[in-house]
Amino acid sequence: MAAALTGAGWRFRRPSVIPGFGLTLGFTLVYLSLIVLIPLSGIVWRSASLGTAQFWAIATDERTVKALKISFGASLLAATVNVLFGTVVAWVLVRYRFPGRRLVDAVVDLPFALPTAVAGIALTAIYAPNGWIGSLLAPYGIKVAFTPLGIVIALIFIGLPFVVRTVQPVMEEIDKEVEEVAATLGAHRFQTIARVILPGLAPAILTGYALAFARAVGEYGSVIFIAGNIPYVSEIAPLLIVIRLEEYDYAAATGIAAIMLAISFAMLFVINLLQAWSRRRYGYGG
Repeated sequence: MAAALTGAGWRFRRPSVIPGFGLTLGFTLVYLSLIVLIPLSGIVWRSASLGTAQFWAIATDERTVKALKISFGASLLAATVNVLFGTVVAWVLVRYRFPGRRLVDAVVDLPFALPTAVAGIALTAIYAPNGWIGSLLAPYGIKVAFTPLGIVIALIFIGLPFVVRTVQPVMEEIDKEVEEVAATLGAHRFQTIARVILPGLAPAILTGYALAFARAVGEYGSVIFIAGNIPYVSEIAPLLIVIRLEEYDYAAATGIAAIMLAISFAMLFVINLLQAWSRRRYGYGG
């Protein structure tokens, strides 16, 4: 028995090819601290040194408030649109086989690889009053380029792949036999989608929504070309931060960045809570 215990102890102490918990946890904490926590802590520390009165003056400035409303409002709208249409795109790519499917699948990833400045120039050229699409909308009084609507379109463009690539793998794992059983039990198509398919996709859809929203809030390159950058009308918060830095107003730039950080963290925290609730509610994802 002693020999058996000795052998078991040797097997327990035998080094593994994969690093252990202590090493990987330490690496994770160091990496996150250097890349994420320390820079963000610097923003919080710098904004805290401004003083309550100065920080409040920056936060309540009309131009700052308007820029924040445009950034977060456009980001929420774009993420919502991407959830609806991105889920449909993922459904088409997973459930149907058609000529050119691989090409469509590759086009979905194009915003990942395309430089944001190039995307902004292309969208501006297309949606300008003399562009291909803009010229068709102009007779109806619809102006896209150099308006908040143009900002939303740019954010939809850069956020779509996040939803599609998050929902698509989960959708591929849903067994078609489950849908057939639901149909056999008398459920029509809408009931099958609402009660069988969507509950399983809910955590992935919320994750895609969070990723698309987070990407949109911090977007700069593709927006500044199509937005027009008119103060109080189509000026986004990241651009206002750059403007304050160019004016050497580091206090205002830091204050706006801290406000964006706080709002983004709060909204992502709420989305994560909804994601955890959906997992517990429908029993998917653990």
